[in-house]
Amino acid sequence: MAVDLDVEELSIMGDSDLIIRQAQGEWETRDIKIIPYRQHVKDLRKWFKSVDFRYITLFHNELADALATLASMLPYPGNSHIDPLEIQIRERHCYCNATETEPDFQPWYHDIKRFLKTKQYPEQASGDQKRTIRRLASSFFLSGEVLYKRTPDLNLLRCVDAREAEKIMNEMHSGVCGPHMNGYVLVKKILRAGYY
Repeated sequence: MAVDLDVEELSIMGDSDLIIRQAQGEWETRDIKIIPYRQHVKDLRKWFKSVDFRYITLFHNELADALATLASMLPYPGNSHIDPLEIQIRERHCYCNATETEPDFQPWYHDIKRFLKTKQYPEQASGDQKRTIRRLASSFFLSGEVLYKRTPDLNLLRCVDAREAEKIMNEMHSGVCGPHMNGYVLVKKILRAGYY
């Protein structure tokens, strides 16, 4: 893309110290699968007046990491044109945009909890909805009045309603539970705290 746009000076940033140093020629490339890519980078450098490779820690490269994760989830369409991705920076945190008011003041897990407790379905539930509730309930665990979700590694995450989730997010983000941190680390900390 940079060649097609007639870019003359190119600055390439990456969060893999190994790859950046190999591209700069500081370190030798030994992996047979990587050697053709390194040669391709060498060939492409000829198209530019200058190419600068810079290592950036993963902490400072959150946006690129998120885009790479997003790109890895999409199938490559072959020779089709790919429209550019538009990114919007919001004034509010994403969890503020995602939190919805719960209807009838019932938490999102109300039907699952009721099914585990009494084996009853909502009154207007169709056959498909009943099957879905049974399937979902199989990965939850009720201890007294507290509902937990089982994870694949057999941890239990406590289920919370929207009000409690907002309180937890505000406490986490304000630093009550430790130093202020980036979003990725914050999410991991919340999940380690055992909330779902």
